[in-house]
Amino acid sequence: MFDIQFIDLGLMDYETAEKIQNEAFEEAIQNSLNQNENTLKAFIVEHHPVYTLGKNGNMNHVLPLAKQSGAQIYKIGRGGDITYHGPGQIVIYPIFDLKKLNIGLAKYVSTLEKIGIEICKKYGINADISPKENGVWLDIDKPTVRKIMAIGIKASRFITMHGLAFNVNTELRYFNYIVPCGIPDKGVTSLEKELGRNIPMEEVKFAFQELFTAYFLNNEDEQNIQKPL
Repeated sequence: MFDIQFIDLGLMDYETAEKIQNEAFEEAIQNSLNQNENTLKAFIVEHHPVYTLGKNGNMNHVLPLAKQSGAQIYKIGRGGDITYHGPGQIVIYPIFDLKKLNIGLAKYVSTLEKIGIEICKKYGINADISPKENGVWLDIDKPTVRKIMAIGIKASRFITMHGLAFNVNTELRYFNYIVPCGIPDKGVTSLEKELGRNIPMEEVKFAFQELFTAYFLNNEDEQNIQKPL
């Protein structure tokens, strides 16, 4: 039996958080190779303004204003294209052994999407997945389609790193300086924008922790998750 250790790093620059994440990732790989029992870890963090570009990302999606925005730009090893991280956004980096969870990579990604959808549901927002892109979306079949949660992961020897970014009170103007996730015709939103009020970050972090435990450890399904706040 194992559990998830949630580690809140607070507000941290991307480079420091990536170093912490890489160290935990390498440790998890060694534990898996040695068949050691180890706790699953999930780092929760808000970043100082930063753009991260996936290993196959297109630098043309970094618009000129991005370089004048004050946000740093990093090329990193996850999948996906360009995205923004900043204060008011919850970023979660799960260092999970998929063999222990007995799930594949596709199931892992779809579970993260389900968790994001449940977070939206708790706040009375209808969200969905897109058949063509990862993440969590609103108004998926309408011209007003917009993303509220992005996913970009890396996995090696069944160990995951990188993860998800959920917009709570994020300053959305930073997304105007890039082509978010390489998708030119869809917008970006946040809980704050949708609800017209600031949302307590700790409240959303706690909801994520509950849902991670329910979905990954207790094999919970969406019918049994709590009702909207």
